[in-house]
Amino acid sequence: MATKFEPKILGFLCNWCSYAGADLAGVSRYQYPANLRIVRVMCSGRVEPSLILEMFIQGADGILVGGCHFGDCHYQTGNYFAEKRVKLTKKLLKRIGFEEERLRLEWISASEGERFAETIREFTKQIKEIGPSPVSGTTPNVDILKALFAAKNAVKDFRLKLLVSRELDLVMEGNVYNEKVPQEEIDTVLDAAINYELDRCSIIFEVRDEALSVDELAQRLELPPNRVLQHIVTLRDRGLVMLDRIDNDTPLYLAVEEGIK
Repeated sequence: MATKFEPKILGFLCNWCSYAGADLAGVSRYQYPANLRIVRVMCSGRVEPSLILEMFIQGADGILVGGCHFGDCHYQTGNYFAEKRVKLTKKLLKRIGFEEERLRLEWISASEGERFAETIREFTKQIKEIGPSPVSGTTPNVDILKALFAAKNAVKDFRLKLLVSRELDLVMEGNVYNEKVPQEEIDTVLDAAINYELDRCSIIFEVRDEALSVDELAQRLELPPNRVLQHIVTLRDRGLVMLDRIDNDTPLYLAVEEGIK
């Protein structure tokens, strides 16, 4: 007889609003599933994409980030940054074929205990319908797991961090010439940066334990060989990949151990 699936859901809740809303739900005895494990954070803006991805790597079936409504943030703009970081993480999850619906962002105030309970009921039901995480259990999907590791390393890139941190200012206030940048233009640049950094981190993970040629990497990652070669040149310049040897006139590349995180 099959065991009924009970999802493991992790909630990062802002101390001032969402966590207080969860407390009110408990005091008011609003019923919601016991699948949620709460981590209290001082601000939803402190929840880094790398932390979310690490929790998915560890086997979480769903993650909820809860913060204050816009205009109510204890730190003024923390929830705006939370929104941008969750958006970035969702883009990465979609790019690697991991269900982005497993990540949810909600604004819940300290007075919305009933809304908190309803959110958990809805989210738990949604995760049950999606099913267990592909990287949880005794037989994780190795390809998805490697992709999650690559995504976790990709979000540490300075360019991605800078884009996310400056996105709000560029859209609302403008660049150094006081020109407001359209949101679609920001999204295009962000998508390109995500693709490039994810490709590079994926290459590093493929050559951690085995020296591979450009063509072999292109086959494994389903990328054009010329694009892989461009990434290899960049990674060699950064000291993250080295030429291991020449095999039948074909260069084979290996990750530099110090560069693997």
